[in-house]
Amino acid sequence: MKKLIKSLILLLIPMLLTAQAQEGALLGHWTDSTLVGSSDYSNRFNEVWSVAVNGHEYGIIGSTKGTHFIDVTDPANLFEKAFVPGRVQGPVVVHRDYKTYKNYIYAVCDEGESSLQIIDYSFLPDSVSVVYNSNAILKRSHNIFIDTATAKLYALAFSGSQQVGGYGGVAVLDISNPVLPVFIKKFGNIGAFEFGHIHDAYVRNDTAYLNAGNDGFAVADFSDTENPVLLGTMTHYIGQGYDHSGWLSADGHYYFLSDENHGKPLKTVDVSDFEDIKVVNTFDIGGLPQSIPHNQMIACNYLYVSYYYDGVQVFDISDPTNVKRVLYYDTSSWPYDNNYRGAWGVNPWLPSGNILVSDMQEGLFVIEGLGDNCFGPVSKTTSILKQKFDVSLAPQPATDKLQVIISGELSNQGTLIRVYDLNQRLVLSQIIDSQNVELDIPTALANGLYIAQIQQGSAIVSKKVLIQH
Repeated sequence: MKKLIKSLILLLIPMLLTAQAQEGALLGHWTDSTLVGSSDYSNRFNEVWSVAVNGHEYGIIGSTKGTHFIDVTDPANLFEKAFVPGRVQGPVVVHRDYKTYKNYIYAVCDEGESSLQIIDYSFLPDSVSVVYNSNAILKRSHNIFIDTATAKLYALAFSGSQQVGGYGGVAVLDISNPVLPVFIKKFGNIGAFEFGHIHDAYVRNDTAYLNAGNDGFAVADFSDTENPVLLGTMTHYIGQGYDHSGWLSADGHYYFLSDENHGKPLKTVDVSDFEDIKVVNTFDIGGLPQSIPHNQMIACNYLYVSYYYDGVQVFDISDPTNVKRVLYYDTSSWPYDNNYRGAWGVNPWLPSGNILVSDMQEGLFVIEGLGDNCFGPVSKTTSILKQKFDVSLAPQPATDKLQVIISGELSNQGTLIRVYDLNQRLVLSQIIDSQNVELDIPTALANGLYIAQIQQGSAIVSKKVLIQH
């Protein structure tokens, strides 16, 4: 019935909006009906993350019971390969969150007397190993973010041990030793910007983009972690609600922000000038009054958004001021209401290009991706017309060398290769003048998935690179 109602509503949306989007293809679905739902939202599941190791792909999904490692290498045959129980379990649990650094996944929970867990996944497909499970620093945390460039973990809206001093908006931990985190400092304000809490954050090279809920949005420099510097704020903006989360574009000029409120649009925020941060575009899935954006991530020129009742939504952000919806898949059969149900998290970073979506009630979904070259179903034809070359990268996974082979025309101005990590941080840049070159992979680069962009003039080819030293 809910899908029928939604279809009728979509008929009322202007044709310009609906004509741009295609329904994604479901490749696989995993759930566990034995799990209990939370007493607050009836959700059995929460956040999702992904890792690729030793020739296998895994979706990591949180539940009221703990952390499930689902082998998604063959989407038609999903199965749970490993499980790590949470310190707190049962209907009290609503939130878990995950981020990775090197070959470890960091897990937190925001309910009860919980802990920070650090899980070594490098031995998969054999097993995972919990190398740290302590509340000596963090008891609870709503979200976390890891700045891989500086080996710092940011705990957002957290509750710390007695040593840390209880609840705080944001705490910073040193994880240069990945299995032995060290507390640095916590903050309830940065300069003149005071906040009740920081709900989520995105951090790149010590520059933190802070989603402060009802207090708005701020950017701060944490180069001196003891004394961060406030760079700019945006406390009033169009379509404002509860500033929930966001993600930074590869060039660092735009921040894509969601307010977790029924009927509020997504925002394109110009952050190129910290003294003049402003919303320059708003967009949504058609102005449905009970739709709610939740979490978002960027891969190449696409913004992936978990949209609660409306499943996963994918937007082409190649022009940040004219965002276009290109792909969707509805994971939820829950009827619209004034609560929070449906797609919680999304992760588009597997080497296969498949998209992982976690649904609060339904579990893990694997949706066919937009293609390894990151060209989506709408822009693919246009992009191929502009592009006069193709690229192959080998071996996959790469260890210390990466062979770059270009077929087609080669610009007499040379070819620029840029390699980004999944936080959109530039880790390697080189100009080449040959169609077959071998690049050295810095040993300092952590194992994991990267995006290589090969550019000739205005034409760009994007390819995924899996590094495993």
